[in-house]
Amino acid sequence: MALLSQIARYRVALILGLTLIVASLLVPGFLSLTTLGLGLDRSSTIGIIAIGLTVLLIAGQIDLSGGAVFALAGIVSIQLQPSLGLWPAACVGVLTGAAAGALNGILSVGFKVNSLVATLATMLIFRSIAHWITASQPVSGTDIMFSLALAKIYFDIFTVRSALFLAAILLLHFWLTRTVSGRNLFAVGSNAIAAEASGISSGKMVFLGFVFASTLAGVAGVLQSLATNTGSPMFGSELTVSVIAAVVVGGTRLEGGRGSALGTLGGVLTIASLTTAMEFQSVPAYVQQVVAGLILILLVVLDRTVRTTARANTRAAVSA
Repeated sequence: MALLSQIARYRVALILGLTLIVASLLVPGFLSLTTLGLGLDRSSTIGIIAIGLTVLLIAGQIDLSGGAVFALAGIVSIQLQPSLGLWPAACVGVLTGAAAGALNGILSVGFKVNSLVATLATMLIFRSIAHWITASQPVSGTDIMFSLALAKIYFDIFTVRSALFLAAILLLHFWLTRTVSGRNLFAVGSNAIAAEASGISSGKMVFLGFVFASTLAGVAGVLQSLATNTGSPMFGSELTVSVIAAVVVGGTRLEGGRGSALGTLGGVLTIASLTTAMEFQSVPAYVQQVVAGLILILLVVLDRTVRTTARANTRAAVSA
Protein backbone atom coordinates (compact mmCIF):
# COMPACT_ATOMS: atom_id res chain seq x y z
CA MET A 1 0.00 0.00 0.00
CA ALA A 2 2.78 2.42 0.95
CA LEU A 3 4.60 1.72 -2.31
CA LEU A 4 1.37 2.18 -4.28
CA SER A 5 0.73 5.51 -2.55
CA GLN A 6 4.24 6.73 -3.32
CA ILE A 7 3.84 5.70 -6.97
CA ALA A 8 0.52 7.53 -7.16
CA ARG A 9 1.99 10.61 -5.46
CA TYR A 10 4.95 10.92 -7.80
CA ARG A 11 3.34 9.34 -10.83
CA VAL A 12 3.76 12.39 -13.06
CA ALA A 13 7.51 12.54 -12.57
CA LEU A 14 7.81 8.74 -12.91
CA ILE A 15 5.76 8.57 -16.10
CA LEU A 16 7.52 11.56 -17.66
CA GLY A 17 10.94 10.16 -16.74
CA LEU A 18 10.14 6.71 -18.15
CA THR A 19 8.69 8.26 -21.30
CA LEU A 20 11.80 10.35 -21.90
CA ILE A 21 14.10 7.36 -21.30
CA VAL A 22 12.18 5.09 -23.68
CA ALA A 23 11.82 7.83 -26.30
CA SER A 24 15.54 8.66 -26.19
CA LEU A 25 16.38 4.97 -26.68
CA LEU A 26 14.00 4.57 -29.62
CA VAL A 27 14.59 7.94 -31.32
CA PRO A 28 18.20 9.04 -31.94
CA GLY A 29 18.66 12.70 -31.02
CA PHE A 30 15.34 12.88 -29.15
CA LEU A 31 16.90 14.84 -26.28
CA SER A 32 18.61 17.38 -28.54
CA LEU A 33 17.60 21.01 -28.06
CA THR A 34 16.16 21.20 -31.57
CA THR A 35 13.85 18.22 -31.08
CA LEU A 36 12.85 19.30 -27.59
CA GLY A 37 12.14 22.83 -28.82
CA LEU A 38 9.91 21.60 -31.63
CA GLY A 39 8.13 19.21 -29.25
CA LEU A 40 7.59 21.99 -26.72
CA ASP A 41 6.14 24.28 -29.39
CA ARG A 42 3.73 21.58 -30.57
CA SER A 43 2.69 20.71 -27.03
CA SER A 44 1.91 24.35 -26.30
CA THR A 45 -1.44 24.08 -28.08
CA ILE A 46 -2.54 21.22 -25.82
CA GLY A 47 -0.90 22.91 -22.86
CA ILE A 48 -2.71 26.25 -23.15
CA ILE A 49 -6.09 24.49 -23.35
CA ALA A 50 -5.06 22.14 -20.53
CA ILE A 51 -4.46 25.10 -18.21
CA GLY A 52 -8.10 26.12 -18.52
CA LEU A 53 -9.33 22.55 -18.13
CA THR A 54 -7.20 22.12 -15.00
CA VAL A 55 -9.04 25.00 -13.34
CA LEU A 56 -12.42 23.57 -14.36
CA LEU A 57 -11.64 20.04 -13.19
CA ILE A 58 -10.39 21.30 -9.82
CA ALA A 59 -13.75 23.08 -9.51
CA GLY A 60 -15.49 19.77 -10.20
CA GLN A 61 -16.60 20.59 -13.75
CA ILE A 62 -15.55 19.51 -17.23
CA ASP A 63 -15.57 21.12 -20.69
CA LEU A 64 -15.79 18.94 -23.80
CA SER A 65 -16.18 21.88 -26.17
CA GLY A 66 -12.55 23.03 -26.08
CA GLY A 67 -11.64 21.51 -29.45
CA ALA A 68 -14.64 23.09 -31.19
CA VAL A 69 -13.97 26.49 -29.58
CA PHE A 70 -10.35 26.12 -30.71
CA ALA A 71 -11.50 25.72 -34.33
CA LEU A 72 -14.20 28.42 -34.22
CA ALA A 73 -11.96 31.09 -32.64
CA GLY A 74 -9.24 30.41 -35.19
CA ILE A 75 -11.68 30.70 -38.10
CA VAL A 76 -13.07 33.99 -36.78
CA SER A 77 -9.57 35.43 -36.40
CA ILE A 78 -8.69 34.47 -39.98
CA GLN A 79 -11.95 35.44 -41.68
CA LEU A 80 -12.01 38.92 -40.15
CA GLN A 81 -8.44 39.79 -41.16
CA PRO A 82 -9.35 41.47 -44.49
CA SER A 83 -11.87 43.80 -42.83
CA LEU A 84 -10.34 44.40 -39.37
CA GLY A 85 -6.65 43.68 -39.72
CA LEU A 86 -4.58 40.94 -38.10
CA TRP A 87 -4.52 41.99 -34.43
CA PRO A 88 -8.13 43.23 -34.06
CA ALA A 89 -9.32 40.04 -35.77
CA ALA A 90 -7.21 37.99 -33.37
CA CYS A 91 -8.80 39.81 -30.42
CA VAL A 92 -12.29 39.06 -31.76
CA GLY A 93 -11.27 35.41 -32.09
CA VAL A 94 -10.25 35.31 -28.42
CA LEU A 95 -13.48 37.07 -27.43
CA THR A 96 -15.38 34.40 -29.37
CA GLY A 97 -13.80 31.85 -27.05
CA ALA A 98 -14.81 33.90 -24.00
CA ALA A 99 -18.40 34.14 -25.27
CA ALA A 100 -18.49 30.38 -25.78
CA GLY A 101 -17.31 29.92 -22.19
CA ALA A 102 -20.00 32.30 -20.93
CA LEU A 103 -22.63 30.19 -22.69
CA ASN A 104 -21.23 27.03 -21.08
CA GLY A 105 -21.25 28.78 -17.71
CA ILE A 106 -24.85 29.98 -18.07
CA LEU A 107 -26.02 26.48 -18.99
CA SER A 108 -24.09 24.78 -16.18
CA VAL A 109 -24.50 27.34 -13.39
CA GLY A 110 -27.67 29.22 -14.36
CA PHE A 111 -29.74 26.34 -15.71
CA LYS A 112 -28.04 23.62 -13.62
CA VAL A 113 -27.32 21.45 -16.67
CA ASN A 114 -24.65 18.84 -16.00
CA SER A 115 -21.42 20.24 -17.45
CA LEU A 116 -20.73 17.00 -19.34
CA VAL A 117 -24.07 17.24 -21.13
CA ALA A 118 -23.99 21.03 -21.58
CA THR A 119 -20.51 21.15 -23.12
CA LEU A 120 -21.18 18.07 -25.25
CA ALA A 121 -24.16 19.93 -26.73
CA THR A 122 -22.26 23.19 -27.23
CA MET A 123 -19.36 21.25 -28.75
CA LEU A 124 -21.71 20.06 -31.49
CA ILE A 125 -23.14 23.58 -31.91
CA PHE A 126 -19.75 25.33 -32.10
CA ARG A 127 -18.40 22.74 -34.54
CA SER A 128 -21.49 23.09 -36.72
CA ILE A 129 -21.14 26.89 -36.73
CA ALA A 130 -17.51 26.50 -37.81
CA HIS A 131 -18.60 24.29 -40.73
CA TRP A 132 -21.45 26.66 -41.61
CA ILE A 133 -19.43 29.89 -41.83
CA THR A 134 -16.65 28.25 -43.85
CA ALA A 135 -18.81 25.93 -45.99
CA SER A 136 -16.63 23.15 -44.51
CA GLN A 137 -13.58 24.49 -46.35
CA PRO A 138 -10.29 25.85 -44.92
CA VAL A 139 -9.92 29.63 -45.07
CA SER A 140 -6.64 31.51 -45.55
CA GLY A 141 -5.35 34.63 -43.83
CA THR A 142 -3.78 37.75 -45.32
CA ASP A 143 -0.30 37.71 -43.80
CA ILE A 144 1.60 34.49 -44.43
CA MET A 145 4.85 36.03 -43.19
CA PHE A 146 3.47 36.40 -39.66
CA SER A 147 3.38 32.61 -39.31
CA LEU A 148 7.15 32.56 -39.79
CA ALA A 149 7.59 35.01 -36.92
CA LEU A 150 5.47 32.81 -34.64
CA ALA A 151 7.55 29.76 -35.56
CA LYS A 152 10.88 31.49 -34.87
CA ILE A 153 12.93 29.71 -32.17
CA TYR A 154 14.61 31.78 -29.46
CA PHE A 155 17.56 30.58 -27.34
CA ASP A 156 17.50 27.34 -29.39
CA ILE A 157 14.32 26.07 -27.67
CA PHE A 158 11.54 28.66 -27.10
CA THR A 159 8.92 29.90 -29.55
CA VAL A 160 6.32 32.57 -28.77
CA ARG A 161 3.70 29.88 -28.14
CA SER A 162 5.86 27.75 -25.86
CA ALA A 163 7.00 30.82 -23.89
CA LEU A 164 3.37 31.89 -23.39
CA PHE A 165 2.44 28.37 -22.26
CA LEU A 166 5.25 28.18 -19.69
CA ALA A 167 4.50 31.69 -18.40
CA ALA A 168 0.82 30.76 -18.03
CA ILE A 169 1.75 27.60 -16.10
CA LEU A 170 3.84 29.64 -13.65
CA LEU A 171 1.00 32.14 -13.18
CA LEU A 172 -1.49 29.33 -12.58
CA HIS A 173 0.87 27.71 -10.06
CA PHE A 174 1.19 31.01 -8.19
CA TRP A 175 -2.58 31.57 -8.23
CA LEU A 176 -3.46 28.08 -6.99
CA THR A 177 -0.84 27.98 -4.24
CA ARG A 178 -0.45 31.57 -3.09
CA THR A 179 -3.85 33.26 -3.32
CA VAL A 180 -7.09 32.94 -1.36
CA SER A 181 -9.20 32.65 -4.51
CA GLY A 182 -6.97 29.81 -5.73
CA ARG A 183 -7.47 27.96 -2.45
CA ASN A 184 -11.21 28.63 -2.63
CA LEU A 185 -11.27 26.83 -5.98
CA PHE A 186 -10.18 23.59 -4.29
CA ALA A 187 -12.90 24.06 -1.66
CA VAL A 188 -15.53 24.48 -4.38
CA GLY A 189 -14.35 21.32 -6.13
CA SER A 190 -14.24 19.28 -2.92
CA ASN A 191 -17.69 20.30 -1.67
CA ALA A 192 -19.54 23.14 -3.37
CA ILE A 193 -22.34 23.23 -0.77
CA ALA A 194 -19.92 23.46 2.14
CA ALA A 195 -17.90 26.10 0.27
CA GLU A 196 -21.07 28.15 -0.29
CA ALA A 197 -21.95 27.86 3.38
CA SER A 198 -18.53 29.19 4.34
CA GLY A 199 -19.03 32.31 2.24
CA ILE A 200 -17.44 31.29 -1.05
CA SER A 201 -19.46 32.16 -4.15
CA SER A 202 -19.27 28.72 -5.78
CA GLY A 203 -21.52 29.58 -8.73
CA LYS A 204 -19.49 32.66 -9.63
CA MET A 205 -16.21 30.74 -9.44
CA VAL A 206 -17.53 27.93 -11.63
CA PHE A 207 -18.94 30.40 -14.18
CA LEU A 208 -15.63 32.25 -14.39
CA GLY A 209 -13.88 28.89 -14.69
CA PHE A 210 -15.89 28.10 -17.82
CA VAL A 211 -15.10 31.53 -19.29
CA PHE A 212 -11.41 31.12 -18.45
CA ALA A 213 -11.22 27.64 -20.01
CA SER A 214 -12.90 28.64 -23.27
CA THR A 215 -10.91 31.88 -23.49
CA LEU A 216 -7.69 29.88 -23.36
CA ALA A 217 -9.06 27.47 -25.97
CA GLY A 218 -9.74 30.56 -28.08
CA VAL A 219 -6.20 31.84 -27.53
CA ALA A 220 -4.77 28.46 -28.57
CA GLY A 221 -7.00 28.39 -31.66
CA VAL A 222 -6.03 31.92 -32.71
CA LEU A 223 -2.33 31.17 -32.26
CA GLN A 224 -2.66 27.95 -34.26
CA SER A 225 -4.48 29.72 -37.09
CA LEU A 226 -1.96 32.56 -37.16
CA ALA A 227 0.91 30.06 -37.16
CA THR A 228 -0.54 28.18 -40.13
CA ASN A 229 -2.25 31.23 -41.73
CA THR A 230 -5.32 28.99 -41.98
CA GLY A 231 -8.61 28.45 -40.22
CA SER A 232 -10.37 25.12 -40.56
CA PRO A 233 -13.51 23.56 -39.09
CA MET A 234 -11.50 20.35 -38.72
CA PHE A 235 -8.92 21.90 -36.40
CA GLY A 236 -9.03 20.53 -32.87
CA SER A 237 -11.27 17.55 -33.67
CA GLU A 238 -9.01 15.22 -31.66
CA LEU A 239 -7.71 17.71 -29.13
CA THR A 240 -10.23 17.08 -26.36
CA VAL A 241 -9.03 13.54 -25.60
CA SER A 242 -5.38 14.60 -25.58
CA VAL A 243 -6.07 17.57 -23.32
CA ILE A 244 -8.10 15.51 -20.82
CA ALA A 245 -5.41 12.81 -20.88
CA ALA A 246 -2.67 15.38 -20.22
CA VAL A 247 -4.53 16.96 -17.30
CA VAL A 248 -5.44 13.61 -15.70
CA VAL A 249 -1.92 12.25 -16.20
CA GLY A 250 -0.82 15.38 -14.34
CA GLY A 251 -2.77 14.29 -11.27
CA THR A 252 -5.89 16.45 -11.52
CA ARG A 253 -8.88 14.50 -10.26
CA LEU A 254 -11.94 14.24 -12.51
CA GLU A 255 -14.23 14.50 -9.46
CA GLY A 256 -12.69 17.85 -8.50
CA GLY A 257 -10.86 19.17 -5.45
CA ARG A 258 -7.35 18.15 -6.48
CA GLY A 259 -4.86 19.23 -9.13
CA SER A 260 -1.83 21.39 -9.77
CA ALA A 261 -0.28 23.52 -12.47
CA LEU A 262 3.07 21.72 -12.32
CA GLY A 263 1.28 18.37 -12.61
CA THR A 264 -0.47 19.60 -15.74
CA LEU A 265 2.91 20.70 -17.12
CA GLY A 266 4.23 17.17 -16.52
CA GLY A 267 1.17 15.63 -18.12
CA VAL A 268 1.42 17.84 -21.20
CA LEU A 269 5.13 17.06 -21.62
CA THR A 270 4.42 13.33 -21.20
CA ILE A 271 1.72 13.29 -23.87
CA ALA A 272 3.92 15.42 -26.16
CA SER A 273 6.92 13.12 -25.68
CA LEU A 274 4.81 10.03 -26.36
CA THR A 275 3.30 11.59 -29.49
CA THR A 276 6.65 12.81 -30.83
CA ALA A 277 8.35 9.46 -30.23
CA MET A 278 5.53 7.52 -31.89
CA GLU A 279 5.52 9.87 -34.87
CA PHE A 280 9.28 9.38 -35.29
CA GLN A 281 8.57 5.63 -35.32
CA SER A 282 5.79 6.14 -37.90
CA VAL A 283 3.14 4.79 -35.53
CA PRO A 284 -0.34 5.42 -37.05
CA ALA A 285 -2.41 8.21 -35.50
CA TYR A 286 -5.16 5.83 -34.39
CA VAL A 287 -2.64 3.76 -32.43
CA GLN A 288 -1.43 6.95 -30.74
CA GLN A 289 -5.00 7.61 -29.62
CA VAL A 290 -5.24 4.06 -28.27
CA VAL A 291 -2.05 4.56 -26.23
CA ALA A 292 -3.33 7.86 -24.81
CA GLY A 293 -6.64 6.19 -23.91
CA LEU A 294 -4.95 3.25 -22.21
CA ILE A 295 -2.75 5.55 -20.12
CA LEU A 296 -5.82 7.54 -19.11
CA ILE A 297 -7.68 4.38 -18.01
CA LEU A 298 -4.62 3.03 -16.16
CA LEU A 299 -4.16 6.23 -14.16
CA VAL A 300 -7.82 6.57 -13.25
CA VAL A 301 -7.90 2.94 -12.05
CA LEU A 302 -4.69 3.50 -10.06
CA ASP A 303 -6.10 6.63 -8.46
CA ARG A 304 -9.35 4.92 -7.48
CA THR A 305 -7.50 1.87 -6.11
CA VAL A 306 -5.28 4.00 -3.90
CA ARG A 307 -8.22 6.06 -2.57
CA THR A 308 -10.40 3.01 -1.94
CA THR A 309 -7.62 1.24 -0.07
CA ALA A 310 -6.82 4.37 1.95
CA ARG A 311 -10.48 4.74 3.02
CA ALA A 312 -10.66 1.06 3.99
CA ASN A 313 -7.51 1.40 6.11
CA THR A 314 -8.89 4.55 7.77
CA ARG A 315 -12.17 2.82 8.65
CA ALA A 316 -10.25 -0.17 10.00
CA ALA A 317 -8.08 2.10 12.15
CA VAL A 318 -11.14 3.95 13.53
CA SER A 319 -12.92 0.64 14.29
CA ALA A 320 -9.87 -0.65 16.12
